[in-house]
Amino acid sequence: MTNLKSLLFGFDGRLNRNRFWAAGFILLFSAMGVGLLLMLVAKLLGTGPVSFEFDGDDLFRLADPMFYRATIAALKASDLTSPATLLPMLYRVVVTPVVVWGIAAIMVKRLHDRDRSGWWLIPFVVVPGLFQQFESRLGISMAVMVLALVVGGLCIWAFVELIILKGTRGPNRFGPDPLVKVDTRPPSHQQTWDQQSELEFVPHAAGPSPEGHGKRGA
Repeated sequence: MTNLKSLLFGFDGRLNRNRFWAAGFILLFSAMGVGLLLMLVAKLLGTGPVSFEFDGDDLFRLADPMFYRATIAALKASDLTSPATLLPMLYRVVVTPVVVWGIAAIMVKRLHDRDRSGWWLIPFVVVPGLFQQFESRLGISMAVMVLALVVGGLCIWAFVELIILKGTRGPNRFGPDPLVKVDTRPPSHQQTWDQQSELEFVPHAAGPSPEGHGKRGA
């Protein structure tokens, strides 16, 4: 359990491509499983069809003032006591931050495997995410087109770094190579203690024989 927690939510160490994909699928299917469970709860409560969607863009919407205004307006227009409203809200408030945290953790460890700092998430993820959030309000201009090309290049670069390229060989500043198996056995010259071979039998010092004692007593 500790290893799984460290794999999905820890930011230390390195992650090779196979484990990166495995961790991503675990997070995805876990989010889907929680959504299906809440759909079953909604069905048992008779609330009708309810959809539960994971949307990582919610993280970037937090930087948009229009998102808050739209959310407040939607809450005022909805029935907060209805399970059809509460269950999807619960899903987005609880599941989305956990999944976003997990995705950030495995991406940072994958960057570590490439010998890159986790701060590379800013050009690889944060900048494209913010651009996508505000793109529709930036209008059309040469500067926006250049910015779009830069963001597209960053996305391609991120895909190559995280998905295609292998990690650095051997240990780097973020930890040992995850593809190298560590031999925890003792070295061959350090054998376990063998009582039979280690005991020394020292002969007793020679002393007077019983016969000698008999002669002196005669």
